[in-house]
Amino acid sequence: MAQSLTAILAVIYHEVLLFAVVGLAIGGLDDFLVDILFLLRRWWRNIVIYSRHPRMTTATLPPSENPGRIAIFVPAWGEAEVIGPMLRNALSQWHQGDYRIFVGVYPNDRATIDAVIPIADGEERLIICINERPGPTTKADCLNLQWRTMLKEEKRTGVPFKAVVLHDAEDVVHADEIRLFDLMIDRFQLVQLPVLPLTGNGSWWNRAIANHYCDEFAESHGKYLTIREAMGASVPSAGVACAFERSTLDSLVDAKNGGPFDPDSLTEDYEVGLRIKNMGGRGVFVRMRDGSGELVATREYFPDNLDAAVKQKARWMVGISLAGWDRMGWQGGITERWMRIRDRRAAIAAFVLFAAYLSLLLWGALVIAGWLGIVPAHRSSNLIEPLLWLNFAFMLWRLAMRAIFVGRSYGWGYGLGAIPRSIIANLIAMMAARRAVFLYLDSLFGRPLIWDKTQHRFPQL
Repeated sequence: MAQSLTAILAVIYHEVLLFAVVGLAIGGLDDFLVDILFLLRRWWRNIVIYSRHPRMTTATLPPSENPGRIAIFVPAWGEAEVIGPMLRNALSQWHQGDYRIFVGVYPNDRATIDAVIPIADGEERLIICINERPGPTTKADCLNLQWRTMLKEEKRTGVPFKAVVLHDAEDVVHADEIRLFDLMIDRFQLVQLPVLPLTGNGSWWNRAIANHYCDEFAESHGKYLTIREAMGASVPSAGVACAFERSTLDSLVDAKNGGPFDPDSLTEDYEVGLRIKNMGGRGVFVRMRDGSGELVATREYFPDNLDAAVKQKARWMVGISLAGWDRMGWQGGITERWMRIRDRRAAIAAFVLFAAYLSLLLWGALVIAGWLGIVPAHRSSNLIEPLLWLNFAFMLWRLAMRAIFVGRSYGWGYGLGAIPRSIIANLIAMMAARRAVFLYLDSLFGRPLIWDKTQHRFPQL
């Protein structure tokens, strides 16, 4: 009886392992190609371009030849704890520049309204937008409210806005951001700046969860988006630290939505970037330093507990990886389709990871059975063994690359810490994938997708 059960276990182990090693090999090769492209591009820029021309900084940045007023949209539901410090910091950082901050609030969120009113009192650069409906609706619905309020402001003042910038209520903005957007929007329809998560605090577990966002954004916004833009593919908006050309957003307005953003989407910001590319617009990812050498980027705290991280990752996974298949389709050339495959592989990749961890447990059970003499020692097939070695090499390369990018952004202590944190990142990804699949299946049967809002906090500056 024990031998027959073990034989069944061995068959299951073989099939699960085969699925895992093939999936990991495909994903590893995909990541490896992006890394090689990044290294070649970096070599070319360092040897050919920067050997002839100094790197541009915001200190040497020329002013825009067509300066214009910038609209900043900050949607706020349940943000009473962070919206006040965020707005005061933004107004202080952007003490110069022609801009208006539109804060979207809800009539049934009195605490957030009360936090904004004292700051808006006598401050012409800050405009409160109160939704006609009680909250929470969706972030896209709140952004469309701010869009309509911006149109009214244009009509009232007779001054058109040049660009629309998105920020969240917990963002720590950079002083040179407005000037950089003003210049880059002259040439591009979407401008995305880097996002750098702030490192976590508290217990080691809370720090590890928060810092795994640092790991992912350091690599994504340090490498992946630069390659995506260089290849001519769409530049997706991160929803913060991004600017859209005013007239381009106007062409995306849908009357039934009341603005350019789709309230039925959980990742409306990401989708706008793809829609801009579909209509022939150009996006750019800008990594530039200021006069002191600091990267011009938006910094913010991300979730530091497991439940919040899983909910946030599941929302991203539903909007980009699952619903994105039927909402945005497959348009563009080879590179665009490749990048969309990379965007949408997250849910599948999480299940490949689950299969890999499951196969490891099954292998352990079979090894123990071999020690006890129940079955002969198990050996991998001729197909699986070389794939295992290939995946091992890809894993070492991937961990090294992540450690390097995290180390460049946060210091080498954090870079080395990214290696063990990859296990926590995998755990969160697998849990988020499970939640995302059930949410998406519910939506197919008529249940609307919900927006799981993240609770935010703002640093002591």
